[in-house]
Amino acid sequence: MTALELMISLVAILVAASLFTNAVEIVGSRLNMGQGAVGSVLAAVGTALPETMIPIVALIGAFVSGEDAAASGEIGIGAILGAPFLLASLAMCVVGASIVAFRGRRENGVRLGIERVTTRRDLGFFLVCFALAAAAGLVTLPFYAKAALAVLLIGAYAFYVQRVLRSGGAMLEEVPERLTLWRLGSRPPAWAAVAQLFGSLVVMALGAHFFVEGIERASHALGIPAGLIALVLAPLATELPEKFNSILWVREGKDTLALGNITGAMVFQSTIPVSIGLLLTEWELGALSAFSAALALVSGLMLYALLRSKRPLRAWPLLGGGAVYAVFVVVAAVSVALL
Repeated sequence: MTALELMISLVAILVAASLFTNAVEIVGSRLNMGQGAVGSVLAAVGTALPETMIPIVALIGAFVSGEDAAASGEIGIGAILGAPFLLASLAMCVVGASIVAFRGRRENGVRLGIERVTTRRDLGFFLVCFALAAAAGLVTLPFYAKAALAVLLIGAYAFYVQRVLRSGGAMLEEVPERLTLWRLGSRPPAWAAVAQLFGSLVVMALGAHFFVEGIERASHALGIPAGLIALVLAPLATELPEKFNSILWVREGKDTLALGNITGAMVFQSTIPVSIGLLLTEWELGALSAFSAALALVSGLMLYALLRSKRPLRAWPLLGGGAVYAVFVVVAAVSVALL
């Protein structure tokens, strides 16, 4: 029964991701938004909602009820840190692998045709914000200091969104003429595109929710700790929208959208969910959580360095994210075996 639930949830996420990419490009074009804004804000925040809901529900539920606060804090911190780590490692690997797989139909082959300034901006915000968040979890801070950092991170994200919307970037090219769920004419009304956009988000969120539930049941049966589930398995399931949307855009040669979808989500995940964790938990990172945060920062820094160089960015360095993720999984497995 659990296997069937996982399969149905995965199919729902895949279908919703396809509907979302179709609608978000149409909505972005109607708003005259550039590729960077659509990828880094609309798509990134929209598809980040499923994984963001896990720590929010866990932490706010425990805060209101006052029950099992320690376990909820462990799950919340794991989910908050696991999402940006997976985006900086495995999601980048998926993009690189997709570029290699579709190189025959892509105009740029294995080269990434991206707005380098846009991607560098995203990674710069992520590196600074996530480094501050990780550092705060390694030292003992009074609540007022954590609250001040939370306000700073929320302000940083607001400033980031303002920068993205002002910069705009290159306008969207080859915007889909038809809305997938609209069959009454070639040019769909704006309300239909918005309805498909939010409807696909709801399906993605529900699919991710049931996918995580299925993984949790299977993992509990195997005796895997709740914190490790939140850190590894929950983000792996809920980050599927970002990865599948990016694959669809890579196939069409829309690399700025594909990578901005991930880097924009990294900025969001390193600010808004972290702020909630700072306010509602003790925000003390264990060894495994600190290790995942360090690997996320190393991966982001390596990509940022590549973007600073003048050489063309190819798919091969992105594949290294898979190796980073594999290292973490091995370390996590060893830590579980030693419990």
